[in-house]
Amino acid sequence: MLPYLDGERTPALPEATGSLHGLTRASMTPENIARAAVEGVLCGLADGLDALVEQGVAVRRIVLVGGGAASPAVQQLAGALLGAPVSLPAPNEYVALGAARQAAWALSGAPEPPSWSVDAVDVAAPTSADLEAGARVREAYGRARRRLHGDG
Repeated sequence: MLPYLDGERTPALPEATGSLHGLTRASMTPENIARAAVEGVLCGLADGLDALVEQGVAVRRIVLVGGGAASPAVQQLAGALLGAPVSLPAPNEYVALGAARQAAWALSGAPEPPSWSVDAVDVAAPTSADLEAGARVREAYGRARRRLHGDG
């Protein structure tokens, strides 16, 4: 699934729409469609993570937040598709806190952002089999995106 329901930012495809690829009569089950939706969202996050890695950002762990983060299946898929151990912090308003941190940094004029530690519990570390499966999913996602949108 390409979950571009409101366009996509990474890659820059603001006019893109969502699509579901590879459906057959046998594969069109609610479970497969739900998994495709989760994998599609995580592959979109992986594209963004790839862009950060290309800029030299080292990935040590993935801190997963939001409603889906509580699902052990989502945690395992996240580790496989993002290629890093997954941690869960205590519930909080992390989007708002991150925006406040960014605003504080911008207002301070400091060259580095203010320190911000998030205590989190490690919940899933991808195995080599997970990473191999994740690579296959990401390749299928990339093929579908290129088929519809070129290199984006």
